[in-house]
Amino acid sequence: MNPEVQGNFVKRSLILRAIRRYLDGQDFLEVETPILVHHAGGAAARPFTTHHNALDEELFLRISLELYLKRLIVGGMERVYEMGKTFRNEGVDANHSPEFTLLEIYQAYTDYHGMMELTEGLFRTAAIAACGSERFCCEGTDFDFSIPFVRVAMTDAVKQVTGVDFDAISFEEAKALAGERGLEVAKRHQKGDVLNRFFEEFVEHTLIQPTFVLDHPVEISPLTKRKPGKPDQVERFELFIMGREFANAYSELNDPIDQRGRFEAQEALFAQGDEEAQHTDEDFLTALEYGMPPTGGVGIGVDRLVMLLTDSHTIRDVQLFPTMKRVAN
Repeated sequence: MNPEVQGNFVKRSLILRAIRRYLDGQDFLEVETPILVHHAGGAAARPFTTHHNALDEELFLRISLELYLKRLIVGGMERVYEMGKTFRNEGVDANHSPEFTLLEIYQAYTDYHGMMELTEGLFRTAAIAACGSERFCCEGTDFDFSIPFVRVAMTDAVKQVTGVDFDAISFEEAKALAGERGLEVAKRHQKGDVLNRFFEEFVEHTLIQPTFVLDHPVEISPLTKRKPGKPDQVERFELFIMGREFANAYSELNDPIDQRGRFEAQEALFAQGDEEAQHTDEDFLTALEYGMPPTGGVGIGVDRLVMLLTDSHTIRDVQLFPTMKRVAN
């Protein structure tokens, strides 16, 4: 009933329409993939589980769209996207909801650099649709999406803020530095996990203007192609604005042997207590064995983008029917 609140949902509709128009204009095909899945893969998250009575099988609500969309790339559909509901059995706060809208885009014969260009164009298009301009204000901060987004490697970003050069230290030294700074390191963690902990704790919240953080450690990126000449890193970026993640993208791993090894490493992590580790998806591995071309992919949190462009403070403010605890009768 409040005109301002209703106006934000009108803007949400305009943003969704603009995203589809932008992608359709670049010959992407909108598709739909299963919500009920046998393997909840494609992200580090705990799924919701359910039981199918007729099949007498346990199923999961999808936590991402990735593995099915990449099957379509294998099948010859070279530019596809899906914008749909995704579910993760995790906490509820200003930036997280167990049910949210995710946009995932996959394009054959490109890589994460191509996805950066695509992402910048999409964010500019969405800003113009919602705000009438590439310039807008959110939480008192001015943004100008006409300016190219900053690009920085994760190791460089950590070094700039903390002074720690992960390219020049051993795993043991990294663990010792983590302990000195009050960061917990589990037995299952490796050097790349420690680097990521440093980034999340000390760097992430400082990234206010749009920043692509590149070249993540292989330990936290089981579906991503390794970076040539740096096998401990992968061709991945995350986009941060206002200290929050808005997009996650890869040069997609298309080597079925390497992918099986990554899944096996994830299974080992799960056995050691990591509830968000992924499981082996044999159907996806079979698809890779048929052959997937070099591919770039990106996932974008639509709700967070709407929050940014409507100057909304919580994800509940941009969902018409957010998941909330019931009031006792």
